[in-house]
Amino acid sequence: MSIYFLTMCFIPSWGRLHWLETLNLKWSYCVTALRAAVLIQRWYRQYVARSEMRRRCTWHIFQSIEYSGEQAQIKLSNFLNYLMDNFTPSSNERNLISHIFRENEVCRDTEWERHFCYKNIEVPEIYSGPHLTFPLTVEQAVGLVEAFRNKKQLHSRYILQLLLETWKQLRMLPNINRISTCHSKEITICGDLHGQLEDLLLIFYKNGMPSLEKPYVFNGDFVDRGKDSIEILIILFAFLLVYPSDVYLNRGNHEDHIVNLRYGFTKEVLTKYKMHGKRILKLLQKIFSWLPLATVIDQKVLVLHGGISDLTDLSLLARLDRHNYVSALRPPKRRSYNSAGTSIDSDVDEDVSSNSRIFQRRTSLLYTRPLGTRSSFQNRSLQDFSDRIRFSGESDLELSRRREFIFQCSESAKTLNTAASSDSVQSENLKEEWKQILDLLWSDPMIQDGCIPNEVRGGGCYWGPDVTEEFLNKHNLQLIIRSHECKQEGYEFCHNRKVLTLFSASNYYDVGSNRGAYVKLGPDLVPYMIQYQANSMTRELSVRQSIGRTERSALKVLREQLFAHKSDLISAFKQYDSQNTGLVSLSDWASALESVMHLGLPWRMLSSQLATAKTSDGMISYHEWFDELAIKGANTDHIEQGLLETLYRHRSTLETIFRIVDTDNSGFITMEDFRQTWKLLSIYLKMEISDDAISDLAVTIDRNQDGSIDIDEFMEAFRLTDKKSRLERGRSMFMGTNTDLTKLDTDPNI
Repeated sequence: MSIYFLTMCFIPSWGRLHWLETLNLKWSYCVTALRAAVLIQRWYRQYVARSEMRRRCTWHIFQSIEYSGEQAQIKLSNFLNYLMDNFTPSSNERNLISHIFRENEVCRDTEWERHFCYKNIEVPEIYSGPHLTFPLTVEQAVGLVEAFRNKKQLHSRYILQLLLETWKQLRMLPNINRISTCHSKEITICGDLHGQLEDLLLIFYKNGMPSLEKPYVFNGDFVDRGKDSIEILIILFAFLLVYPSDVYLNRGNHEDHIVNLRYGFTKEVLTKYKMHGKRILKLLQKIFSWLPLATVIDQKVLVLHGGISDLTDLSLLARLDRHNYVSALRPPKRRSYNSAGTSIDSDVDEDVSSNSRIFQRRTSLLYTRPLGTRSSFQNRSLQDFSDRIRFSGESDLELSRRREFIFQCSESAKTLNTAASSDSVQSENLKEEWKQILDLLWSDPMIQDGCIPNEVRGGGCYWGPDVTEEFLNKHNLQLIIRSHECKQEGYEFCHNRKVLTLFSASNYYDVGSNRGAYVKLGPDLVPYMIQYQANSMTRELSVRQSIGRTERSALKVLREQLFAHKSDLISAFKQYDSQNTGLVSLSDWASALESVMHLGLPWRMLSSQLATAKTSDGMISYHEWFDELAIKGANTDHIEQGLLETLYRHRSTLETIFRIVDTDNSGFITMEDFRQTWKLLSIYLKMEISDDAISDLAVTIDRNQDGSIDIDEFMEAFRLTDKKSRLERGRSMFMGTNTDLTKLDTDPNI
């Protein structure tokens, strides 16, 4: 105030007015600038909030589809396990699927080597790919990386030889590898790669290739979904052979031949190696079972693929026979040997003293009774539902004969009680081991305390911070590094930064959807994260363009799911449309969608992008809305609507069954197998599909009338989109929702 007074005293009167005008003008400019800054800041914050909301919604759509696919895979596997365990070997349905469960066709190790002998395979002179000699050298391993970078393919002779050497090496490794940072400055850990070779190449470019000075831990899920899974395996196996003390591979839930049937790896190998693909897959099935389960760094950091549960015991995991668990989705077998020395596998829950087992097997699924609620398919231990079916349809005379036979055998059976008791203990031990492996490969962390079944994926569990704290204290650890979940930034800490999720497949759902990451651990065991995006297109897109592109891809997939559930949605809309006007309010539209889809999405917010058929008062014409969603595909006018919708909704499950039925991996199945496949699917879904409807469907595809069905041609003909999106390429996404298989149990019309 004093400065203003002095200034006014010394400024002439004629200049005071000019000075005040100038001061007021400057003040006005400042106020205007401040208001503009506030408005810009407010707009930017709203823009960021909207972008974040769009990003989260898009992410939710992608993850809902992915997890429902995994849940469907586990349900299908559980159903197939049930067929194997409860139906007679002569039944048609069991014969269709039994070959994928023959884990020990070749039993002794020496016979495995002879069965997969590569020496009779000639390498033609015109072959221009890499050549391998054993033992492998560093130069050959690096040469494989460069060859695959240039889109070359390794000859099947060298692949079989490489796989045999890898199998021999893996058999010498413990279940839990223990390594130290004292031999090198840093250890690099990579998460899921899922067949995306460009991510692995970028990691090697940024971080360097494996060496004595640069050890690596690869944390499972090397295969499936991406298009270069076999190349990734070859590279990792090659470096494992060159640096057996510096390259460590953990098993993931996708290192499983039953999972590979659904998510693309089986198809990839058979496409790239038509001549010897079946042998390659069989040997990989053996190798996957020998992959170590976890890695411990400096006795303080545990690296495993999925997670833990409140029952996880590292001492138990360290001593079990991991190779017995060829598929984590298949309960283990109790192995015995006959007089010829051949391995004979029996179910761990099969009691040798139980004669009632005879009555628990059926001769066919064609006339089966209802299998009970589908909730029994989805739980942590993946228990089967063998108690749901009882033997029926026999005459009293036949039953009396069976009972008389059982009575005659009962005396001799008593002598087996001691052995039965021992086998029962062994069975329980195997089941406990199996549950621990299942949790280790399939589990996810959650925010809340406790440990609950993971019903989103259908297998494993959700475990909370209290379980983490107790586990770390029990085993004197300080950090768990796991993978198994895609994260937008490539990594994410939880449970007070004591659990780190690491995901190395960038652009997993679509270009720009997520970053990949790997972590480096030094002697201080402080994680140092490196993020990246492998696709060059992401560097050319702005944030807004990237979000918009990913959002459009997610909405496209969501529209496909909505279209595949047309009949259920119309029924739900009609419950709100009591006057049958064809109109529902926005609120009722959103409620109906959630009641059918159960995806937990903000439907009201999505309405502007999903539903444009609105009246002036905001009502939605749901018939016009379905016309907007309509997707043109094959000429399906003559195909029964219910069958067509089942095909669209359960396309991936049907394709998986096709791959199973195709025993010779030719890509073709006979008309009879085609019909049996649909009958198997109809029993799995508990719905009636007539023979006439199946025949009409077969005629639609078999245009050349040669009596066989091309699986790829059939699946492409009924694709809901005209082009495979990045989300679907190499990965079969389940078109059903979590309740598709449960609502049929309570439907009185079926």
